[in-house]
Amino acid sequence: MSDIVSVRVPKELKEKMRKYHIDWSREVRKFLEERVRILEFLEMLDNIEKKVEKRRTRVDSVKLIRKMREKR
Repeated sequence: MSDIVSVRVPKELKEKMRKYHIDWSREVRKFLEERVRILEFLEMLDNIEKKVEKRRTRVDSVKLIRKMREKR
């Protein structure tokens, strides 16, 4: 099943497109699929970064060094 998406382009562009024997619908579909794939990937990376940020522990290195020195 699919939906229809219409795109309005200037007449000048449409005339230029006619010169080339290209399946423009297929070209637009390929572009949209690739664009969505990239956006999904970026969203996934963003989610991973958020999860990693939550997992990070904050350690005060000065306190840690002092404790290690006191143990000597």
